[in-house]
Order: sequence, then structure tokens, then C-alpha cells
Amino acid sequence: MAKISPELKLNLTNLQKTLLDIVDETKAAEFLLLERFGETNETIIALDELTAISQQAADLYIQISRLLLRTAEIQPAITPDLLRLLEERIATIDNRVPALERSTQEIKTDWGLL
Repeated sequence: MAKISPELKLNLTNLQKTLLDIVDETKAAEFLLLERFGETNETIIALDELTAISQQAADLYIQISRLLLRTAEIQPAITPDLLRLLEERIATIDNRVPALERSTQEIKTDWGLL
């Protein structure tokens, strides 16, 4: 793997963990919502929102994985373009994660799933 800073690696790993947690939390909320209230006109909207949140988190996770794979394939050093791309994706994902978490919490609160 091309050498990237330990801080960058740690940041990417932490983002992946956070994104997996979001997927897990949204899927658990979907399950609880269906279990408690069933599939009704009212729950469909929340279920669709939870599915969208989960999909966004999964897509971001895959983006990080692909960038890390590309980094592993580059030898001996990371190119400035790829490093810039990694840093930009980290910034974008860092900004997106709180919104995904907040949306999930709002749905859980609205439906008493906490």
C-alpha cells in the first residue's frame, strides 16, 4: 500500500466504522418499526427514509473502501491527486455523517424507538 499518514488511515477507519454503525442502526430501527407498527401508510414514509439513510451510508462506506483499495494498488507512494481525492472525500463524508445520524435519531424519536 502506498504510504499515507497514520492519522489519515485512522480517520478513514473511523469513518468506515461510523458508517457501518449507521447502517446497523437504521436497519434495526426498520425492524423495530415494522415489528411494532407494521407496514402502514404512516410507517412507509419512515421506512423509506430509513432505507435511504442506510443506502447513503453504505454507498459512502463503499467509496472509502474503493479509495483504500486504489491506495493499496499504488506503489511506492500515493499520488498527489489520489491524496487530494482522499482528503476531499473525508471532508465530504465527515460533513454528511452527522446529518445521517440526526435523521435516524429523529425518526426513532418520532416513533418511540429509542
